[in-house]
Amino acid sequence: MFKFRHLIFSLALASFLGGCGPMPSADMEKDHVDYVNPYIGNISHLLVPTFPTVQLPNSMLRVYPERSDYTSERVNGLPVVVTNHRERSAFNLTPYQGDDLKPVHSYTYDKEKLTPYSFEVELDDNNMAVKYALSHQSAIYNIEFRQEDKPVYVMVNTRMGAIHADAKGISGYQQLSDNTNIYLYIEPEQSPVQTGILADGKIVDTQVDAEGRNACAVWRFADGTRQVNLRYGISFISAEQAKKNLEREQKDYNVDALAQIGRDVWNKTLSRIDVEGGTEDEKTVLYSSYYRTFERPICMSEDGRYFSAFDGKIHEDNGVPFYTDDWIWDTYRAAHPLRLLIDQKMEEDIIDSYLRMAEQMGNMWMPTFPEVTGDTRRMNSNHAVVTVADALAKGLELDLAKAYEACQKGIEEKTLVPWSDAPAGWLDKFYREHGYIPALQAGEKENDPNVTPWEKRQPIAVTLGTAYDQWCLHLLATALGKTEEAAYYLECARNYRNVFRAETGFFHPKDKDGKWIEPFDYRFSGGMGARDFYGENNGWVYRWDVPHNVADLVALMGGKEQFVANLDQTFTEPLGRSKFSFYAQLPDHTGNVGQFSMANEPSLHIPYLYNYAGQPWKTQKRIRQMLKTWFRNDLMGVPGDEDGGGMTSFVVFSSLGFYPVTPGSPSYNIGSPIFTNAKITLSNGKIFEIEAIGASEDNKYIQSATLNGKEWNKPWFEHDDIKNGAKLVLVMGDKPNKAWGSDEGAVPPSID
Repeated sequence: MFKFRHLIFSLALASFLGGCGPMPSADMEKDHVDYVNPYIGNISHLLVPTFPTVQLPNSMLRVYPERSDYTSERVNGLPVVVTNHRERSAFNLTPYQGDDLKPVHSYTYDKEKLTPYSFEVELDDNNMAVKYALSHQSAIYNIEFRQEDKPVYVMVNTRMGAIHADAKGISGYQQLSDNTNIYLYIEPEQSPVQTGILADGKIVDTQVDAEGRNACAVWRFADGTRQVNLRYGISFISAEQAKKNLEREQKDYNVDALAQIGRDVWNKTLSRIDVEGGTEDEKTVLYSSYYRTFERPICMSEDGRYFSAFDGKIHEDNGVPFYTDDWIWDTYRAAHPLRLLIDQKMEEDIIDSYLRMAEQMGNMWMPTFPEVTGDTRRMNSNHAVVTVADALAKGLELDLAKAYEACQKGIEEKTLVPWSDAPAGWLDKFYREHGYIPALQAGEKENDPNVTPWEKRQPIAVTLGTAYDQWCLHLLATALGKTEEAAYYLECARNYRNVFRAETGFFHPKDKDGKWIEPFDYRFSGGMGARDFYGENNGWVYRWDVPHNVADLVALMGGKEQFVANLDQTFTEPLGRSKFSFYAQLPDHTGNVGQFSMANEPSLHIPYLYNYAGQPWKTQKRIRQMLKTWFRNDLMGVPGDEDGGGMTSFVVFSSLGFYPVTPGSPSYNIGSPIFTNAKITLSNGKIFEIEAIGASEDNKYIQSATLNGKEWNKPWFEHDDIKNGAKLVLVMGDKPNKAWGSDEGAVPPSID
């Protein structure tokens, strides 16, 4: 059992530890969950911050205080449920004392203490105190009212929907999209003395139903009431099901007992990774990052049924949970591979959910950005195929024939144009015939109706991403014995070559006639977010976006020496403009070290690429540099949009000492572990142990290694090497051993 003895808490830790459940004091031992700081990153560097999410792992019910970020002076009521990772909240709960009744009150707040499973806060200049804890589909609020001379109210509001008021329970729904509603049932332990609908600041107790914007039900409690306890359930099926979910999970109003259950769930979940060594802050960053990987996807199954926005119907789950809210463009890189290691069954169920979505949409197109309200088709490429290929390569059980059909149709029948769910158009036909997406010359008007004015064509991003996806289709076709299709997709997997410009060493856009776009600046050409040519990141980041064939990229750049020089330059090349000007055009491209962006997912694999060119010691140096620079135990300790595990899974892997550069390939690159010992409990219960002898801030370089007792001189290993339990021993030192892992035959696998 993981326990760390400590005597003194840092001020940073003391600021967030606490909550409804029992928490460690200065002379107690810390459990895994005590190292989670949900406030890390709550102030953004530029775009979207992290939010301090209260949730059981991958559960439907998620909440966080309704405010823009940590610096906000006020919160809007009390949260009920977040319906889409970091983006939308449904309903609002407003406890209130006074005469100014309105659907949502904005409160001052103080003494907020939040854990992954609970929170407590004082509101309205400390006139109310709130304690909260949750389960998977239900939760409990305990509210203390401190003003003796003012009436006590609780208001339940739906932003757009309908509400029903009853003394025993308030129920209703909020509309999320044309075919998706979320339902609520909430009941009080104390009986109200008046119940009704809020209209023009007054309770209309002759009215029990309301609908539309800010439809609001109200309970008034007896004068002198000092405590109101509430519990509620949520559902995507019906208000009746919300009540059933509540009754299934809650038998009383004991918020402390519920918090203890949640604490136990999180401890069991987080204990799959167990570390020794490192600093208190490094452990906090690790476990806080690990906690983030469980924010999504969420399980939508309710008593064996689930609502699917992909056809607007309620389905039986037949014993296989249904998951959604998975932004695959972000999560395929590291979050899915991490889950595959520690919870193979859930990963299989998630892929099965993808296939059900494809069937329910009626076109059998694999989803790319499945959310609670359906597939929004955001970003570029169709990387669910990568997740399927990775599962196949690592031995998971899946319906391969159906998965191949969905992946193939998603790439061949749906347009490759970013942020579009339209059928393939002329740009797709051009890609099939010429092997690249053409760019527009300056002044040339867009003539594909599938292209949006804001997201543009992103021709390099789409060409490179699709080449990777087609390599994964090649793997699936090969496994199915479809030799002709496998050969075709293997050829397509090299389409990145069609936009590689040898004289510059960059992937460079060209038009439909094969002419390079000129003049060109790999930092700034492409307009807002470089979307005319790339996508959120500039040409320096997309220079490295060939994870399936790094060996060929080395060759295209002129060999290992030039490849390493180009990598080095990526980390040293100046912004080229003031920060104000650079980020005004490239707001996603934050967390810079040179032109490298630690804050956006297409960059995550780049520090590991030195392993492919015989200089793994530079990977070791870069990984430690990035972790120390950009991921810290403070309010700005995440460099960019974290995306619910999309980025923090990189932190988990890299802190442990390895990383899946190429999902779809059953291999992992070795980096530089922070901890002297790490034990990962795999899906089958076996242990993969990483011992980093002497690891410290200075001792970041690998001197020698053994894997399962045998000398290991490669900066990578295969999934088969660890899947049944393994021990990797790395001897660390403060100076690079430039001979280790540098042999010609030691490079990680690629197509070529």
